[in-house]
This record gives sequence, C-alpha cells and structure tokens, in this order.
Amino acid sequence: MARPDETGSGEMLSSSAMGATFLIIIQLASRIFTFASNQLILRALSPIVLGIAAQLELYQVSILYFSRESIRMAIQRQPEITISASPSHAKGSGKRETDLVNIQSLASQSVVNISYLGLVLGLPICLMLTTLYQQLVPQETSQAPFFYPSLIMTGIASLLEISVEPFFAVVQQRMLYEKRAAVEVPAAFLKSLTTCSVFLYAARANYDVGVLPFALGHLSYSLTLICGYSLAFLKTTSEEHFTFLLRRIQSSDSSNYFMGRFSRRLTSLAASVFFQSLVKHLLTQGDSMILAALSGLEDQGIYSLASNYGGLIARILFQPLEESSRNLFSTLLSPYDTGNPRSSHIHTAKKHFVSILRAYQLLSILIIPLGPVMVPQLLHILGGRQWSSAKVGDLLSLYCCYIPFLAFNGITEAFVSSAASPREIRKQTAWMGAFSACYALAAYLFLEIGQLGAYGLVLANMVNMTVRTLWSFIFTRSYLRRQGNGLRLQDIAIQPASYILWIITTVVMLNQGLLKPGLGLIRASVISGAYALLV
Repeated sequence: MARPDETGSGEMLSSSAMGATFLIIIQLASRIFTFASNQLILRALSPIVLGIAAQLELYQVSILYFSRESIRMAIQRQPEITISASPSHAKGSGKRETDLVNIQSLASQSVVNISYLGLVLGLPICLMLTTLYQQLVPQETSQAPFFYPSLIMTGIASLLEISVEPFFAVVQQRMLYEKRAAVEVPAAFLKSLTTCSVFLYAARANYDVGVLPFALGHLSYSLTLICGYSLAFLKTTSEEHFTFLLRRIQSSDSSNYFMGRFSRRLTSLAASVFFQSLVKHLLTQGDSMILAALSGLEDQGIYSLASNYGGLIARILFQPLEESSRNLFSTLLSPYDTGNPRSSHIHTAKKHFVSILRAYQLLSILIIPLGPVMVPQLLHILGGRQWSSAKVGDLLSLYCCYIPFLAFNGITEAFVSSAASPREIRKQTAWMGAFSACYALAAYLFLEIGQLGAYGLVLANMVNMTVRTLWSFIFTRSYLRRQGNGLRLQDIAIQPASYILWIITTVVMLNQGLLKPGLGLIRASVISGAYALLV
C-alpha cells in the first residue's frame, strides 16, 4: 500500500501534467490567433512598423516583468502543500475539514495580499519607463503615425493587466489552470481580432495608423482579462472564506505578517528576487535592447519576425512546461516541520526534472537539423516577397538552433527558483552580474569585431544561455546531493545512438540541400516523421 506522502506526490505530478496541458493549450491558442492575424496583415506590414511594434512590446514586457515577476516567484513558494501537511485529526472529522478550509483560506488570502505589491510597483515603474522611453526614442520612431497615443495606450494596458494579479495569484497557488485557460484563450483571440480588424480597415481606407492596431490589441487583451477573471471568481470568495481585496490576516501568529497583511517570508523572498529580476531582464531582453539602441527599425522588424517565428516552439511547448514545472517544484520542495522537504518529494522532483531534460534532448535533435531548413521555406510561402531574403532566412535558421538553449535554461532555472533560499537567490544574483559580463563580451565580439549584426546577437544569446544553464545545473546537483538524492550525468543522458543519428541527419540535411522548391517541404516532413520514430 502506498504511503500518504507518495500518494500526494503522485497527485501533484498528475496536477502538474494537467496544468502543463492547459498551459500548452493557452500558448497554442494564443500563438494560433497571433499567427493567423499576422498572416492577414504581414504582406501589407512593413519591417519598419513591425520594428516599432517590437519596441512597444519590449516597453510593455519591461513594465509587467519588473512589476509582477518577483511577486509571482514568491507566491509560488506559498503552495497549498501546507494543507495536506496540516496537523492530523481524526480522519473524516468535521474539525479536520474546518481546519483545512481555514488553512486554505489563510494561504489564499496571503497570496492575494502580496499580489497587491505588484500594483504598488507597477505605477511608478510605468511612469519611469514611459518617461525614459520618450526621452530615448529615435526620431524615426517618434514621427510614426499615432506613436505617442499608442505608447500611452500600451502603458495603460500594462497597468490594467497588473490589476488582475490577485486573481492570478490564486490560480497559480491552487493550480486552477482550467480557469486560466478559459479566461486567457478568449483574451488572446480578442487581442488578435482587434489588431487584425483595425489594421485591415485602415489598409482598405488607405489610412496609415502606424502601430495603433497593436496598442489597441494590448488594451483589449487587458480588459478581457479583467472581465474574464472577475466572472470566473465571482462566487469563489463567499464559498471559501477569503476575499480578493486587501484584507488583514486573521492569524494567531501576527508576527509573521508585515502590517498584519503581508507575509514576511514571502515579502523578503520577493525583495530578493526583485533585485535579481533587474539583472535577469537585461539578460533575457538584452537582444531587443541592443537592437533598439544600435540598429534601425528595419533590422529590428526583421529580428522581431525571426524571433516570433523561430520561437513558436519555445513559447507553445517549453514555456508552459517551464511554468508548470516551477509550480510543481515549489510545491514538492516546500519545507516541512523538519525544515527540509520530504525525501519522497525530493525523489519526485528529481524524477520530473530528469524526464524533462531527457525529453528536451530528444526534441533538440529533431529541431536542430530540421528547423533551419524548414522554417525559411515556410516564411517564403507565408510572408511573401517582402520578407523573402537571404538575411531573414539565414537568421531564422540560426534562431532555430538557439531554441534548445532556451529550453534547457528555462527548466534548470525553474528548479533553482523553486529550491533556492533567499541567501542562495542573492548569490545567484551576483552570478547574474558575471553572466551579464559574459553576454556583453560576446555581443561585443560578435557585433563590433565580427560585424555579424543580428546573427551576432543570436550567437551572443547562445553564450548567455549556456553559462546560465551550467550554473543552474551545478546548483541543482549540489542541492539534490545535500538532500541525499544525487544527480549523475548518466541519469539524464539519452542513448548514444540518438546522438549519432542526429549528427548523420544534420550532415545529410545540410550537404544534400533536401529543401528545394516544390517537393522540399514534403521531403522534409517525411524525413522528420521517420527521424522522430527512430529517436
């Protein structure tokens, strides 16, 4: 008979798998809607307009990241595992059920309260970044039609999106991914519909609206999130004894709460992660920032297209797996009365981590030989002559090789963010400074000395992701070893035959020029299907 903690681990893995499925559905639907709308407007969309849209997206992403990322990371360290580990009473007794409800309500109110810190951060960050962007924006960008109204509208959309964080906090804590999908999929659809409709209407009327359709799309997405989450959780608070408003925590140990509302442990962790997020955002969005500062709008538009098309797999598959895994790791690695996670939970976390790494290796040996030759051909078909150039095709091919670096970095850093103590997070922040230096040096070598342009940025990003992944993997091995459950390289390695097949296939694909007009895509599809069966 399975022990209770083993049963709990199995339930958590099942919940995580279900959560990953819903997150993949969200990303898949979002990308399908975005892809469809882009295809409708891509042939009439100039690289310059797309470059300005990429700047606006960087502006919005920066506001959202600095305002809520550290809060979300802290909230994931307040999982509902405490409920299953609550003091035991007689099984099935009414007192036990009441205690469980109270613990659950207390945990939910704690994460709701701390999510309001995102709003506190959001307004000054939005004002600061808006002012900074207006001061630094190139003249070519500022003279675009409706640029400043689009900028203000995007900032307002960012603040509105931050306002749904109390709902999102409960969704993450309770792994209510079905509700999240029910809200975010329609929001993504309306965003794409708004962007596409406004752009096509303006094009038919022969009226230049610049990036205004993209700003309206961001605004419609935020408003839909507010309405959707409000309707989804309308009855939740009355049934489960907590509120989505900022409320004083009713706890016997008030010393654990700052101002009686904010968990001291989560606030301290959020503060540690916030300073790390400053450096991490520079590393993650460094390519966009460098392009915005050193390149023209046309180059920015081409790079934005390459990253959007080349990163579809990363956004649809890897990002949901990373997010659901982070939630699972946070739950499994949460300390108990002994101050350490349960041994069975450590084993489950390690097993999940190893499984993801092995799966990523198999996907990588499919992506690297096939992606660089298939994606440019698809772009030629979908984007038309305006986007058909050797520069765009070569950049897309190189970006496909970059995708596995994103995947491995995402899952290893997910483990670190779930397992690291505040002191270890501060240590990682210091290392992030060293990673920034490596990234800056690589960018300088590839861009300034090598004169590789956007290609150099992708290569610099590969270097960046490599050093970050190595550090995270070393930390993970050290953590598991301290917990008495070591991790060997043999545990994560796939069969040598798979690597040999990968090398042979890559050489053949590159040397034989299998992708030619006409039957090129069909040949590649047949090869990729057979290749997938063999590995």
